[in-house]
This record gives sequence, C-alpha cells and structure tokens, in this order.
Amino acid sequence: MNIMHFLTPKAQVEYIFYESTVRQGLEKMRYHGFSAIPVIDKEGHYKGTVTEGDFLWALYNNQKPSLKKLETTPIASIIHKKYTAVNAGADMNQILSTATQQNFVPVVDDRDMFIGIITRKAIMQHLATVQTVLD
Repeated sequence: MNIMHFLTPKAQVEYIFYESTVRQGLEKMRYHGFSAIPVIDKEGHYKGTVTEGDFLWALYNNQKPSLKKLETTPIASIIHKKYTAVNAGADMNQILSTATQQNFVPVVDDRDMFIGIITRKAIMQHLATVQTVLD
C-alpha cells in the first residue's frame, strides 16, 4: 500500500525551524494547540520533533527561567531526537509500528527532506474503513 495516501503534505503542516528560539516554538505550539511539532532546518531537512515535555524540561532545568532567556535559547538545544521519520517508500507495517510510539510519523524523501506527516487519525480512519469493508 502506498503510504502517500495518508500524507498531510508539508504545505499543510505547522513546523518549527531548527534555527528558531524556544520562545518562538512555545508560542507556535500554544497558538495551534499542539503537543508535538516537527523541526526542520532552513533547507527543509527533518531535524527532529519538539514536544511539550521538551519545553517543560527546558524550563525545569533552567535555574532561573525567564521569557528573556527563552528568546535566546535555541530550539536545537531541547529538540526531541527520538521521533523517528520514515522514508516515503516505507510500508504500512513500518508506519504502524512508528505511530504506536509517537503522535505522528514524519515522512522524508531520499534526501532526508521533510515532505509531511502521517497522523494517527489518518491511520485509524483507514483501519476503520478496512474493518467496515471486511465486516
């Protein structure tokens, strides 16, 4: 099965630039109400995902947290490296396995360029449709 049917393209995905600050990331996540968001560099390479927990730990580990300090702290210093991206040619088993461990599955091309995400919702809707057909 072609996983591209489930892809939300990059143009429709909110993301944070690797060069952004922690404050910029916090503001974007708050505005959109996300709990995790992909991070890409200026060229478009996937660099990881930052989560609410990453922001919380950054604040906790900072001796004297302040908005002023967050304006100069790079998002790269708190990025969550464990979110796995899959290649656009991945099979459904790999997508399912990855989606059980994270909120969404980042998808990259052969050059490691971020091309979009596959959400758990898209996967579950597909599985529900397949189950309905089988019933």
